[in-house]
Amino acid sequence: MKYIFQATNIYKKYENHQALTDVSISVPRQGIFGLLGPNGAGKTTLIRIINQIIAPDNGKLFFLDEKLQPFHIERIGYLPEERGLYKKMKVGEQALYLARLKNVNSSDARKSLKEWFEKFDLMPWWDRKVEELSKGMQQKLQFIITILHKPDLLIFDEPFSGFDPINVNLLKSEILKLKEQGTSIIFSTHNMSSVEELCDHIALINKSEKILDGRLDEIKSAHSNQIFTLEIGELKEPLEKLLTPFATLLRTENGANDVVKARVKIDKGYNANDLIKHILPNAHFHGFREELPSMNDIFIKTVTGKYPMELKEEDLKKHLEDIDSPNQVINQNSPS
Repeated sequence: MKYIFQATNIYKKYENHQALTDVSISVPRQGIFGLLGPNGAGKTTLIRIINQIIAPDNGKLFFLDEKLQPFHIERIGYLPEERGLYKKMKVGEQALYLARLKNVNSSDARKSLKEWFEKFDLMPWWDRKVEELSKGMQQKLQFIITILHKPDLLIFDEPFSGFDPINVNLLKSEILKLKEQGTSIIFSTHNMSSVEELCDHIALINKSEKILDGRLDEIKSAHSNQIFTLEIGELKEPLEKLLTPFATLLRTENGANDVVKARVKIDKGYNANDLIKHILPNAHFHGFREELPSMNDIFIKTVTGKYPMELKEEDLKKHLEDIDSPNQVINQNSPS
């Protein structure tokens, strides 16, 4: 597999805080790489290292198989969680100015900006001051500025924060288009449903260490809890008898045409094939589907050691706050 960015054995320590401990990640080309973790885990520190805002204490960094160098920053686009625009400048003027800083010539920048402004309904605001824009519109503007120079690697840190569902879907669609066009993306978020929709690979950092890494589909399969939904009819034996000793019946309901819908957990020592082979002579299958755990469940299980349903209410609430609460704005030299 080819990678656009690799970090190997990265360490970073602030005065009284170990931010990263022996962290290695490999970001595949033309994919969306989810960088996940609770608040304070070290994600922001790693992102700042990739952007050369700060340097690691130890470790190696590679961009397109070359040692990461200052000139590589021109091929990276970064949308931080802490947005920053010049409030008193006019919208179009600021967008053109920031595009020129990324070495996009004026005529190309103006043409591309007008196309993006039309798509994001910002054109009527071209000659208005940034401070007149709503928070959502300012975020759209920063998204456009981030991608305008067509970087090889895009880094999005909580890009959907503060957006309504319509604009979230708009941005998701544009991010997927960028991937299809060949852009590689690092996507940092606490929203696990967005991770499931967008990401191909993920890495999970907790307490400065990487604790999970790999393809999203493989991680979900590896965390299988062996729960399946069955739809079966023409039963020759009671369902519970058919399941014994291969699976435990968790829930059942009767559907149309005498089809029974059941949720079952395959018992230790058996697999789905064992269950199917046993049931087939005694019933007709209309459906068979594994219920893989959600990324939200996997996140909580990996960080806490327990699935959400196994946690006490007060513990679950605490961990959900870690996932959903926004990061505080912090100084680049402070731990994150």
